[in-house]
Amino acid sequence: MRNPVVLVTGASRGIGLKCTEILLSKFNAQVITLSRTISPELKALASDNLLALECDVADENKVKTAIAQGIERYHHLDGLVLNAGVIEPICRITDDTPLSAWRTHFEINFFSLVTAIKATAPSLRKSELGGRIVFVSSGAAVKGIAGWAPYNSGKAAMNALCRTLAEEEPEIVSIAIRPGIVDTAMQSSIRENGAPMGDEGHGGFVRLHREGLLVKAELPSHVIAALALKGPKTLNGQFVSWDDDVCKEFMA
Repeated sequence: MRNPVVLVTGASRGIGLKCTEILLSKFNAQVITLSRTISPELKALASDNLLALECDVADENKVKTAIAQGIERYHHLDGLVLNAGVIEPICRITDDTPLSAWRTHFEINFFSLVTAIKATAPSLRKSELGGRIVFVSSGAAVKGIAGWAPYNSGKAAMNALCRTLAEEEPEIVSIAIRPGIVDTAMQSSIRENGAPMGDEGHGGFVRLHREGLLVKAELPSHVIAALALKGPKTLNGQFVSWDDDVCKEFMA
């Protein structure tokens, strides 16, 4: 049986990097990664089974070209992990943050998803293993966290896109997953730049870090990697947490 092929966006660090490591080492997958830079950690995974491409996911043409290059290399595509995203700008709706900053956020966190889906859908439809898309979402999609106006909105839009895709492409299993509050560079940015959240909201994230309560990236990443290859149709269009009962069989 041939190796499965999975494309991961935002793979240079955090969840994307861990997901890539797990796909390569545990699931014997061939992995195509798209990231703005190739980090030393990603570079260290170099093998014939990894095609790491520098690509700004907000650039539609570059994403299309990179995906075509990856599919040409491995001839198939079975899974797509849509992980690339930013938290910035951390701002309040009525502050003086320019609308251009919101637009940049949505180019990365939402419109890049549409580009990737359009570019990969033909291959995912033909997958012998059954095509799957995992959207790395957030609890912010269903909350109104102060200071996270763009992020809350973008993740809610992501979940809506997942639900709609499940209706339009029922043979491609689409799942949005909440990875929890993970110990990543994004959390560092929140602690350093979280003043717009207010003292209580910002203080909560600082406390989680101080008390060692952040989720280790490898835990939700294993679930994400497994779902990208084995996600069941019963989860198509669903938004689930990485530690929900329905994900237990996909945990490390």
